[in-house]
Amino acid sequence: MKKIIFALTLLLILFSCDETYYPRSHGYIRIDFPKKEYKQFNSAYPYTFEIPQYSKIEKDTSRGAEKLWSNWNFKTFNATVYLSYKNIENNLNELEEDTRKLVYKHTIKADEITPVNWNNKEKKVYGTLYEIKGNVASQLQFYLTDSTKHFLRGAFYFNRIPNKDSLAPSLAFLKKDIDKMIETFEWKNETP
Repeated sequence: MKKIIFALTLLLILFSCDETYYPRSHGYIRIDFPKKEYKQFNSAYPYTFEIPQYSKIEKDTSRGAEKLWSNWNFKTFNATVYLSYKNIENNLNELEEDTRKLVYKHTIKADEITPVNWNNKEKKVYGTLYEIKGNVASQLQFYLTDSTKHFLRGAFYFNRIPNKDSLAPSLAFLKKDIDKMIETFEWKNETP
């Protein structure tokens, strides 16, 4: 009896699997990007600029955050630009150097770091945008200043483990919003 059950089980196993297994290749989710429509961000902060409709700027309420720090959130993309504002008090070189040091901490994982200088004499907005390529935590960082009173530092992060291949389409899409922010950026006359 045991031999018959064993034979039937063996036959069942042999003839039940006639499908060939093929491994699936890895793929990434298709992203439907929203239409680019901009609105003016204007509040109690000492600056103004245009942001896309699908984003929102909120006061930074984290521990240790200073009064004029904010978070520019892209909830659809699970991404944030952390904005840190400082008054310049004869320390512009120190603020610029701090920004540079924070950018170059990424050299361990970065494939390339490209600084792009920004200079708008008419609006008195000067700065540098750093593009950091590779599997790094922050792919874009920048600072903007009028070189006498105001200094704003920004650091862009996806709120997930970095994977340059899967994040590349979203990063390219959101970089245009950061470029637009820098292009439309203006300091307000009043000081905080």
